[in-house]
Amino acid sequence: MTPQAQGHLAMLVFSALVAGSFSLGSLIANQIAPEAITAARFLIASVMIGVAAGMTTGLPRSAAKAPWRYVVLGGLFASYFVLMFHGLKTAPPVSAAAVFTLTPVMSAMAGWVLLRQITTPRMALALTVGAVGALWVIFRADWQAFVAFEIGGGEIIYFWGCVAHAIYTPMVRKLNRGEPAVVFTFGTLVAGCVLLTLYGWSDIRTTDWANLPLIVWVGLFYVSIFATAVSFVLVQFAALRLPSAKVMAYTYLTPSWVILWEVGLGQQWPTLIVFVGALLTVIALVLLLKSHDQPTPAAEPVQD
Repeated sequence: MTPQAQGHLAMLVFSALVAGSFSLGSLIANQIAPEAITAARFLIASVMIGVAAGMTTGLPRSAAKAPWRYVVLGGLFASYFVLMFHGLKTAPPVSAAAVFTLTPVMSAMAGWVLLRQITTPRMALALTVGAVGALWVIFRADWQAFVAFEIGGGEIIYFWGCVAHAIYTPMVRKLNRGEPAVVFTFGTLVAGCVLLTLYGWSDIRTTDWANLPLIVWVGLFYVSIFATAVSFVLVQFAALRLPSAKVMAYTYLTPSWVILWEVGLGQQWPTLIVFVGALLTVIALVLLLKSHDQPTPAAEPVQD
């Protein structure tokens, strides 16, 4: 399997795991402070990834050079998660998912600014088809629902979180100095955990951890293990093998995965016409998989 194929497979798994965090996140967003749950998930994920790194690649001393890199990356991803939970307090899941589909386009823009990655006409077509398919699924093929879409405070908050997410992807390639994905992920998580602890200490201290509802703990461990630890590794693994726009294009699959998650949690299957949108997202990914773009040159090493 080529490195590019490995990157695509990693992002396919990533999109399924992230979809689960939307379904579970909506159930717990108003039961615990976003800063508290995000700090806890980063702590749990840091321990897991640290153990995994120690058992596999180890933690080379060279990885500790220029620790500011981890502060930048940890701050970006921590910002995304905190703003996501703040946004979900008021934004309906459909609206939040619609905002999330803007991430690939923003990531393509960030990739050009930071790495001079060029979005070819073929990639632009794939991104457009994927966006249409994602919106089709989100609004369940209901044109009136799309026209009635309104931008509220929660959507605006979440939009800025998606901006942070979009910048994070090309920044991984720019700041990585050859460290294995698991090692780079560990540094990012630790930095994010420290930043969140400092920023959200009052919320962490006042949270009644012993009496949280069971669903909060279920959601916390899911987002910590799968939607944070595993997804961090997958994104960083893919970002070192694919252009940023291709990495984030997999977010278009999220609405379709969410449908499967909701059905698994007891919701009804959507109407058949909704799956037309899911098919469009698959077509978009096929266009990317068959893309004959030139390999993206590696980023120049950053200086201390």
